[in-house]
Amino acid sequence: MNLSFSLVICTYMRPKAILTLLKSVALQTLYPNEILVIDGSTNSETELVLSENTFHSLSYFKVDEANRGLTKQRNFGISKVGKSIDIVCFLDDDTVLDRDYFKAVIEAFNDDSEITGVGGVAVNENRWKLQSPNHVYNKKLYYSLEDYIIKESTRNVVRNYFGLQSPNLPGIMPTFSHGRTYSYPLNDKLYQVDLLVGMSFSFKRIVFDNIKFSTYFEGYGLYEDADYSLRALKYGKNIISTKAKIYHYHDKSGRPNQFNYGMMVVRNGWYVWRIKYPKPTFVARFKFYATIVLLTLIRATNVITTSEHKKALTETLGRMVGLISLIFNKPKIK
Repeated sequence: MNLSFSLVICTYMRPKAILTLLKSVALQTLYPNEILVIDGSTNSETELVLSENTFHSLSYFKVDEANRGLTKQRNFGISKVGKSIDIVCFLDDDTVLDRDYFKAVIEAFNDDSEITGVGGVAVNENRWKLQSPNHVYNKKLYYSLEDYIIKESTRNVVRNYFGLQSPNLPGIMPTFSHGRTYSYPLNDKLYQVDLLVGMSFSFKRIVFDNIKFSTYFEGYGLYEDADYSLRALKYGKNIISTKAKIYHYHDKSGRPNQFNYGMMVVRNGWYVWRIKYPKPTFVARFKFYATIVLLTLIRATNVITTSEHKKALTETLGRMVGLISLIFNKPKIK
């Protein structure tokens, strides 16, 4: 089945990053029917870069303050998608694509008519390795899947020992919200999940025609992708295609300060938890808050263990304030 697709890139103050991304788009074995760049920058540098470099089927939109911010820009982009488009692909502006990225995405949609959301995998962040034969791995220190193994991060090792680890596969939200964020091995398989990551996700028309990105997630919009993914499940399956490969370089420009980030981790995390589990059990509630406290304490140790003392301290304070705020002022689910 030939599916037409649009690429929507929301950008903010990253002219060099988006140019690098678009150059990788130009080399794709399957090219988008349209490319929409939604620019929320407060200067003209991105507009200038795009005027000096031509890309086929690209339309540029500079939004005003009222439409600035990731969720607002994504909704603006959806409103500009052509009526004949079947799929909308969203990419972060600090990503670079493997040549067959879009080919893999469209193949995934064609694999099963019930699939309505497809996410990709960041190759440079993927730490899965083939298991060594006859080697016994400590389950507290390593997580295994099929023939692959991944070394647990410090936070997950601690969660394992405290009994606060998710029993589910990566990308599946447990009843207490805090799931595994390891993505999947690069084995060319498809995996059904709850959560897709906004750096690289695509949805069928039935999804973006019926739901918009939540205005609760303003500005940087941490976890807005999780919120959208969970609500998209009403229309079909979300899957990760390990053939849809990208590189994610986490450009630091345009990011919030660490205090606000820490607040978002807690408050926005609570919000998306309640999207899937509006009435969690007592045990789920206990595990949710216990995990927040544990991860906040681990982040606090980074004040000593890393060179970025100020960032670790301010993020820790933001997490603490965010946690206290949940007692008096919980987010309202929209």
